[in-house]
Amino acid sequence: MATILVTGAAGFIGAATAQALLSRGDAVIGIDNLNSYYDVSLKQARLDALTVHPGFTFRKLDVADRDGVLKLAEDFAGIDTVVHLAAQAGVRYSLIDPYAYVTSNVMGQVVMLELARKLKGLKHFVYASSSSVYGSNTKMPFAVEDPVEKPNSLYAATKRADELFGHTYAHLYGIPSTGLRFFTVYGPWGRPDMAAFLFTKAIIAGEPIKVFNRGEMWRDFTYIDDIVNGVVRALDRVPTGTPPHTIYNLGNHKSEKLTDFIGEIERALQRKAVMQMEPMQPGDVESTYADITASRRDLGFEPTTPISVGVPKFVDWYKDFYGV
Repeated sequence: MATILVTGAAGFIGAATAQALLSRGDAVIGIDNLNSYYDVSLKQARLDALTVHPGFTFRKLDVADRDGVLKLAEDFAGIDTVVHLAAQAGVRYSLIDPYAYVTSNVMGQVVMLELARKLKGLKHFVYASSSSVYGSNTKMPFAVEDPVEKPNSLYAATKRADELFGHTYAHLYGIPSTGLRFFTVYGPWGRPDMAAFLFTKAIIAGEPIKVFNRGEMWRDFTYIDDIVNGVVRALDRVPTGTPPHTIYNLGNHKSEKLTDFIGEIERALQRKAVMQMEPMQPGDVESTYADITASRRDLGFEPTTPISVGVPKFVDWYKDFYGV
C-alpha cells in the first residue's frame, strides 16, 4: 500500500484520481484550498464522496502556502508519491486575474517540489501540465517532442513553467518526476466553466450557447475515466533517465469538431441548442489533438471512451446531481 499526497483533491481530476487510488487500497492525503473560482458546493460534494473512505485524510491548504505545505513532511512523513493536480485552471480567466495563475501554478509548483525534497521516502512526483503548452502549433497531432516555446495564454505559460521546474528539480536533486499534458477533460463531476457543463446547463434552460470561432474549433475531448487511468499508470512508472523527468500526453487521440460535441449533448438531452456564433477568444487555439505514442508505449495507456459514450454519461450525471 502506498501513501499518496493528492493536491487539488476536491477538484475534478483530483477527486476522481483520489477515488481510484483509494479503491485499489492506497492511503490518500488530500489537500485543496476550496477556492471560489467555481461553485464550492460542487467541490465539497466531491470531497464528501472521498471522506467516507477510511484511507482518506483531508487538509484544507493552499499549495502556494510554503509553511503549511512544508509542514506536511513532518505530519505525514510516510508520503511516498505526490500527485500534484492543484492549479488555477481556465484559459479565459487568466486574462482577468493573471496573478492567481502565477501564485497557484508557478509558486504552487515550486512549493510542492520543495516539499518533495523534504520527503525522505519519496519515490515519484507526478504533476499536471496541459495541452495548452502547444500554443498555436499547426503540426497535428501534438507530440511531446514538438517545440512548446510560444504559449498563447498566460495559463499555458504557467503550465510550461511547471514543466521546466519539474525538469530542473529532477536535474538538481534527482527527484523522479512526470508531467502529464491533459487534453480537454470532461465527464461526471466536471468543472462548471468547461464546455460540456456550460452547454448542458444552457440547453436545459433554453438559453443560447456561445460557440467560439463560429464553430470552427476542434478538441481532443478526453473522458475522465481514461484520464484517471493514465494518471495512475504514470505514477506507477517511475522515470529513470538522466535527469529522471519525463512528459506524456494524455488525450483521446481523436480531434472532434466542437459542433459534433454539441450534437452529442443535444442527442443526450433530446433538445436542440440555440447556437450564438462568436469570434475566436483571445488566448484560445483552434485545434488540439494528442499524439499518445509515448503514453501507449511506456504506460500502456489506451483511451476507450468516445464522445458518443462519454457525453451521455456526463448528461446523466448532471441531470441526477442537479435534479433536472
